[in-house]
Amino acid sequence: MKLYYDPRTVNCRKVLAGFKHMGVAFETENVDYFAQGQQSPDYMAINPNAALPALVDGDLQLWESNAILQYGADKVGAESAYPSDLATRADVNRWLLWESSAWFPTCYVYLVENVVKPILEAEPDQAILDGEGPNFHKHAGILDDRLDGQDWLCGTPEPTIADIAVASPMHLHRFQQLPLDAHPNLSAWIGRMESVPAWESTDVAPLLGLA
Repeated sequence: MKLYYDPRTVNCRKVLAGFKHMGVAFETENVDYFAQGQQSPDYMAINPNAALPALVDGDLQLWESNAILQYGADKVGAESAYPSDLATRADVNRWLLWESSAWFPTCYVYLVENVVKPILEAEPDQAILDGEGPNFHKHAGILDDRLDGQDWLCGTPEPTIADIAVASPMHLHRFQQLPLDAHPNLSAWIGRMESVPAWESTDVAPLLGLA
């Protein structure tokens, strides 16, 4: 399998950490996101969305980071990360869908304003951040409630790909300046995630020159 990725981006780190966590063997092909390498004709022949990452395994060309996690988990039989029990798997799938549709968009606002803009020597727009606050707290509250009394999102003994996926949009939370103080269970959970070896080893901050 070959993963086309830029390790500096949210969804590429997600897959990289998830594959390492599950022991998935893969090769990599770097695609420079900031140089718009994902818009090259060769890459768009793999992913016409011009988005990263993408996975090629034989004749399969797969995009969407959460689908890539699911495929990798099933390929190696990663039972602890993607349990086969029907109810637990449905719960994991629910969080994967929720991450992409609800959690990623709200966290991304903070990533753009407080990380990407400063890297590009632009000023964050406080009005945008203030406007996003209620939406962020609504979704963070859902996670905080779910994590009350349990270590991992799906009540499993170890983190699943749901934990990897949901952590990814907040992977630079200190630099994103995510307002986590009102959500102690969520704050404690992201702290646990940061001690997971596969997550710790894929830290993006040094790649972006963040102190």
